[in-house]
Amino acid sequence: MQITPITDLAAPGLDDYARLTDVALRRKLEPEGGLYIAESPKVIRRAIAAGHRPRSILLQEKWLDDIAPALDEFPDLPVYMGSEEILEQLTGYHMHRGALAAMHRPALPSVREILQDARRVVVLEDIVDHTNVGAIFRAVAGIGADAVLVSPRCADPLYRRSVRVSMGTVLQVPWTRMANWSSAVDAMHDAGFHIAALALSDDAVPLDEFSRAMPNRLALCLGTEGDGLSRRAVASADTTVVIPMMHGVDSLNVAAASAVALWELRQR
Repeated sequence: MQITPITDLAAPGLDDYARLTDVALRRKLEPEGGLYIAESPKVIRRAIAAGHRPRSILLQEKWLDDIAPALDEFPDLPVYMGSEEILEQLTGYHMHRGALAAMHRPALPSVREILQDARRVVVLEDIVDHTNVGAIFRAVAGIGADAVLVSPRCADPLYRRSVRVSMGTVLQVPWTRMANWSSAVDAMHDAGFHIAALALSDDAVPLDEFSRAMPNRLALCLGTEGDGLSRRAVASADTTVVIPMMHGVDSLNVAAASAVALWELRQR
């Protein structure tokens, strides 16, 4: 490691970490610049284990020994080190997890590559909340789906909040972004997937009933907060499925719904 104590907040190497509370800057640095921010030693270790390459590390000195073993294969990696106060001044928030890493984004596989060896796939259409995206990835990893497809307008799974809420599981679950909905539907059907739309509909099949005769290969589609799946998405599905509710409640938060559905539809 090339350890550099932070003495100048304007140093060029710190640009990736400056003003992280500015949404426009994060979007510029992360998706368009080929970077994402991994937060906490645990998530950084998980990213490196997944084959992702760090560009630099920012940390408090007390976290150096914790993360150093994961960085052995990067002897020339810049590591910027500063006090808690200096790092908060740089990033604009309290770094209570002690470490950030600017990571190079890996190349995404094609939809067909993602589907090739999968049996359970979750498809996210236009979900805009990064917390929900991260929570869904955590449910996918914990309950056992094989991969995730995200629509072009879906929130970024590698956005810092998504990675954090997922506990780093976005770094271990295979995923990719669809070019468009129709080509992804064609790819799923060509691969033998039954597409199930989780949506409110008069002809929707209750989840527990659907689970009694599950297809071998299943793609579960989840829609955006508020409006749910689009008419296009529901129309392209082979079956519409609903979680039966009580007490006048019509649906769950999309992340909670994903966990319930994945548990009921888990591979047995």
